[in-house]
Amino acid sequence: MDYRPLRIGPYIVEVPLLSGGMGVKISGKELVFAVLQEGCLGTLTSMGLGELAPGISWSRFITTSREALQRDMRALRAMTNKPFAVNVMGALTNADDLVTTAVQEGAKIIVYGAGIPLTLPKVVENPDVALVPIISSARLAKMICNYWKRYGRTPDAFIIEGPLAGGHLGFLLEQLADLDNFSLEKILQETLLIIQPYEQECGRKIPLITAGGIYTGEDIARMLSLGASAVQMGTRFVATVECPVSMEFKQAYINARAEDLRIVKTPVGMPGRVIANAFYKEYAQRQASGNVPKIHCPFKCIHSCERDEAGFCIAERLDYSFKGDVENGLIFAGANVHRIDRIMTVHELVTELMDGVRASPLTLPSTL
Repeated sequence: MDYRPLRIGPYIVEVPLLSGGMGVKISGKELVFAVLQEGCLGTLTSMGLGELAPGISWSRFITTSREALQRDMRALRAMTNKPFAVNVMGALTNADDLVTTAVQEGAKIIVYGAGIPLTLPKVVENPDVALVPIISSARLAKMICNYWKRYGRTPDAFIIEGPLAGGHLGFLLEQLADLDNFSLEKILQETLLIIQPYEQECGRKIPLITAGGIYTGEDIARMLSLGASAVQMGTRFVATVECPVSMEFKQAYINARAEDLRIVKTPVGMPGRVIANAFYKEYAQRQASGNVPKIHCPFKCIHSCERDEAGFCIAERLDYSFKGDVENGLIFAGANVHRIDRIMTVHELVTELMDGVRASPLTLPSTL
């Protein structure tokens, strides 16, 4: 299969492959730089970069988060002049501050997930900054397009995150159990139809980038053949040399079996796919018995935080895993994590994937 470059707003990505924005700290500048070097689009996370010590004030959490994002962006811009994306989680209490900081520091593309970005164009008024919402349904794409008309904006692309993704998922538990009706392929087809009138109105294509459960070059080729303009991958990029997570975290991916994957309702209020470890097993037992501990909120970082119901702080648990305490942390992973059997460089991974795309007998839709 031949493939075409991805265009997001005024920016051209030669290889239609993105690395996802994974917090806490996972999609760091080292990984983003390596992805950019391969002609792909790297996404820098803005989540959990600041101080996460228990007991810090909310104002200090805001300040250190902003300063950490500034440091990472300045370091990355010193390494390359290629445009990269910055991911912001809409559920964060400082989401707007992170978006504003990213734009002030020269971000060219803002990816917005874990929330509905109805007023994002009000926060980012510069039309040269591309805005890319993460969605889980065609209905949400229509809602955003309609709402953004009041700002004279149309999304520069959508990332469709399907039910096989790692981390937080934009689906109900019953939807996750009904993959025939909520598959990534089905959502892609529905969204392609939904966005047609908006493409006609704005006079350009709205690229759809699919994510969740994509593992091989053949998977990428299939998505492109169905009308996607690119794909986003997260789990496979974690298992690379350049990803800044601990080696213990990467080894947990290598050791994972299909039966180790679980869906957990996190304090964010959304289900998430994790690898079962000692912490998860203790959490599941407490949930089953109703013996959920009351905890003090260290950071007040999430609007919808349901820490009393969950009995843990998600920022702390994700940070544990990042640093190597994988038995006491939370380990987000995609549905195909059990297929990972080694750590490779980003160059090796992208080469393997795109060789697989080129070897595929599938073809791009003639309408593209």
